[in-house]
Amino acid sequence: MKRLWTPAWIVRHVAMVVLVVGCLGMGWWQVTRAAGGNAISFGYAIEWPVFAGFVVFVWWREVRQALRATPADPSADARSVVPSTDPSARAAEPVATTPAVRRPVRVTRTPASPADGADDAELAEYNRYLSWLNANPGARPGDYPG
Repeated sequence: MKRLWTPAWIVRHVAMVVLVVGCLGMGWWQVTRAAGGNAISFGYAIEWPVFAGFVVFVWWREVRQALRATPADPSADARSVVPSTDPSARAAEPVATTPAVRRPVRVTRTPASPADGADDAELAEYNRYLSWLNANPGARPGDYPG
């Protein structure tokens, strides 16, 4: 639980409370407007508490995520904070753990055939046709000499 009382987490807790109180306050304001005869405010009176519930849901999910990611060995956490300058000690330092949310990996793909179309006669002819059309902007496709 000590991990949830860092300055960054205190800001998150305060932001959650401010957002929930603000959303519920806006919901109450819409209820009073709806009671005054503004019919559209009934919909907003329902939406604002839903927004507050969403804020609580995201906050709760982040708290659970942070508690799950807590290292079991407190000495491992202390070693990762202070990097060692000794080359022999660097091998003993803990390796960075995989984040809970994985980012997509970009894989470069190579084309199955060469881009110039050297092994495909029909593709090479079509590329020559396109380059001729590009070189002769006013020409019609029927003017192609090939």
